[in-house]
Amino acid sequence: MNFITNILNYLGWYPTIFFLMLLESTVVPVPSEFVVTPAAYHAASGSLNVFLVVLFATLGADIGASINYFVALYVGRPVIYKFANSKWGKMCLLNQEKVEKSEKYFDDHGIAATLTGRFVPVIRHLISIPAGLARMHYGKFILFTTIGAGGWHSVLALLGWYLHAIVPEDQLNDKISEYAEYIKFVILGLVVLAVIYFVIKRILNNKQEKSA
Repeated sequence: MNFITNILNYLGWYPTIFFLMLLESTVVPVPSEFVVTPAAYHAASGSLNVFLVVLFATLGADIGASINYFVALYVGRPVIYKFANSKWGKMCLLNQEKVEKSEKYFDDHGIAATLTGRFVPVIRHLISIPAGLARMHYGKFILFTTIGAGGWHSVLALLGWYLHAIVPEDQLNDKISEYAEYIKFVILGLVVLAVIYFVIKRILNNKQEKSA
């Protein structure tokens, strides 16, 4: 992933972070682990502001997610599937099965999926599509997306800050790959707990409404 670091150095960190996270939140498979984490790594040395790293990453994610949301809202499922199965979709490592997987995740977890989905690989950059197809209220959508994306980018920023203290820069990418696997399992566990919480809360609310 050295080419991403080279882009960051050449174009400037903050604009590039914004742009790459915008792409990741559409259909372009940009790994946020190799964007936000190196940026936070450099922030730990004082060359960047870690809060601005998270801010620009989250703003980019919001814009990219909004693009997916409105495209899905206005063009509909048949066009989305057609693109996913097209040559351009394949170039983005996209297919109908992945879109359907994100739809199932949204159906299973409701509007909270736009928050928890930001922590789940593959689902992360596609969850906005089923939100648009379901005509989820945009205010709720962007709020949940901001919280989810901000949370995920904060986790990556903490990782980058931590790695700065223990890893030389020439070993950074290898360590990011290694730690990203650990983080993935921890995050998935937290997502499961969050889903359980929302399900229990919904069940209790339904019982209260029936008894009222």
